[in-house]
Order: sequence, then structure tokens, then C-alpha cells
Amino acid sequence: MRLRSTLPIVTAAIVAVLGLPAAAQDKLTVYTYESFTADWGPGPQVEKAFEAECGCDLEFVSVADGVALLNRLKLEGDSTKADIVLGLDTNLTTDAKATGLFAPHNIDTSRISVPGEFADDVFVPYDYGYFAVVYDTEAIDSPPQSLRALVEGDPEEKILIQDPRTSTPGLGLLLWIKAVYGDEADKAWARLQDRVLTVTPGWSEAYGLFTSGEAPMVLSYTTSPAYHMIAEDSERYQAAAFEEGHYLQIEVAGITIKGAENPLAGKFLSFMTGPGFQDVIPETNWMFPAGETSTPLDPVFGKLVEPARALLFSADEVAENRKAWVDEWLSVMSR
Repeated sequence: MRLRSTLPIVTAAIVAVLGLPAAAQDKLTVYTYESFTADWGPGPQVEKAFEAECGCDLEFVSVADGVALLNRLKLEGDSTKADIVLGLDTNLTTDAKATGLFAPHNIDTSRISVPGEFADDVFVPYDYGYFAVVYDTEAIDSPPQSLRALVEGDPEEKILIQDPRTSTPGLGLLLWIKAVYGDEADKAWARLQDRVLTVTPGWSEAYGLFTSGEAPMVLSYTTSPAYHMIAEDSERYQAAAFEEGHYLQIEVAGITIKGAENPLAGKFLSFMTGPGFQDVIPETNWMFPAGETSTPLDPVFGKLVEPARALLFSADEVAENRKAWVDEWLSVMSR
């Protein structure tokens, strides 16, 4: 009697013990930025679609913006819980690789296509866009037509920008000004400083202040007006076309050393290159998809500013100079 009554308990215990590793394998942790995981962002739809495909648990962990994402990973080091880091851009890939915390992705990227034909054995692009000054047509009659016009314009017409130490758009503006002004960038920042209402840690805070009427201009993307045209049926907010060209951002994701031990990490990156993920990007992240979508983009995307020239430093150039250029920005903006 004792043997018979004990067997089910022993069997249950064995199943439970054997089941523990399987349960651990069935969870994927993805670090990303806040606007990706917002209710209106791509995160909720991506989570639902991937979990339906993998039968697993996808957990997003978010921080304010892309540079903050890399900073957090550096702080956590080998103890990070991230399997995937999604939300860095090509300006940060050299720095990210230097941490030694990323592994080769080993997936087929033939369905991915971005301007400049970026290809890498560690990071996989998932979308791209061009930084732009977005303005309120009800507050500004004559928007700046060039970066120089923005820098030298009316100080009473304010702009909201992001911090390059924490935000990829903030870093993008820093690089945009460096690409146009070169060694005169510090003088450009000194002129532009009078037009800056505030510097926010991330894109979400700046854009929220802009749409609430705190300033008539914000650093965002050429694709941002698509949101207002599609979701709000409004053409009130538009991007200004700059004659020098616009700085390109290609957003990427990579597998961490920890994630390389989780089979779900590779499955997620492969999923990211296809319609299950890419269909969500244009009208939630409001960027251009880097991979296949199952249907064409809304015609509104054809009405957006098309940059005459794409500006982009190589990842190695940014890594070599980022600290000096950020210090230059900080010395001017803190006066």
C-alpha cells in the first residue's frame, strides 16, 4: 500500500523536476525602448503574434530610449536577463559589440533590405527612418528649409530635442549637425541652444510635449506625420524637408551571449524579418519596415518627405568620436 500510494507522488516530482528546464527554455526576455512597448507601439501586437507561433512567453523589459538601452546592458554585464536587445541603431553597433555581450545571430537575413545595404553578423535591422524636424502648421507659417535655417532661425520659435547620452534620436541630431557643420558644430549648437525649449531623456517625452502644445517643433522622423494622417485624419503636423539631407537611422536587434543559449532567441530574430513582425512596424512604430510585409504600405507613406540625401556616419566613426562629440555638445548646452 505504501509503495502504491507513493508512486504518484514520486512520478509527479520527477515530472516537475524534468519540467523545470523546459519551462525556463520557454521564456524569451527582450530588452527594448518605451515607445516600442507602449499600448500604441508595436510591442503588444508583436508579443501576441510571436507567442502564438512559439507557444512560449515573450517578456519585454523597456527603458526610455535606445542609448539608455545600451547603457543598461553595460551596467548589467554578464548578469543581464536579456536574451534579445531590440532598439539599438547602427550608430551604436560598434560600441555594443565592444561590450562582448552579443553573439552572432546565425539567421537568414535575405528578406531584409535597408538603405546603404547594411549587413552584419551580429545585428539584424528591423526598420529604418530619417530624422526630421516635425512642426505644427497651426503655429508655424514658414518652417525651416535647411538645418542652417533651423540653427539661425527665430529663437522665439522653440524646438524640443532629446539627450544624445540616452536617446538615439538625440544622438541622431548630434551626428546630423556634425555631418553638416563638421568642426564648426560647437558654434551651431551655441546658436541652436536659444531655440531649444528643453532636452528630454527619450523621444516619447519630447513628442508628448510637442503634441500638447509646449513647443511648435520637435526632433522626430519624416514618418511621424503618417501617424497623424492615418490615426487622426489630420495633416496638422508635418516634417520639414532640409536641403542638406536627413540623417538616416537603421534600428537593429541582436542576441546576447545569454540569449545564444536560448533557442527562442534565433526564432525571434527570424520571426522579426517576416510579415508577422514587419506588418506591425509601419503603423505602430511609424518607421519603414526593413523586411517583408504581407500588404503594401498605406498610400500616406507616399506623401512623406523624401530626403534628397541620406547622411550617415559609419558605426566605427561614431564609436571613435561619440564621447568627444557628446562632450562638445554638453559643454555648449550646459553654459
